[in-house]
Amino acid sequence: MAVTGIGKVHAVMGDSISRAGLRADHRSHREELRKIGPDFIIPCHCTGRRAIMQLEQAMPGQFILNMSAPP
Repeated sequence: MAVTGIGKVHAVMGDSISRAGLRADHRSHREELRKIGPDFIIPCHCTGRRAIMQLEQAMPGQFILNMSAPP
């Protein structure tokens, strides 16, 4: 945001949040995401199941579950 000068984040997806899955406590990460205030938060599998569930609970209006299914 500082680099682009754009003050609004539309979506945070995937790799931008994957490090949250590596920590036992995801609270600080969720709080930073809330501060940014994206319209949508779209974690991918590398975020980890626990962190994904916590993000869904913390930001239900912004949360989009990202899944793929075999053909």
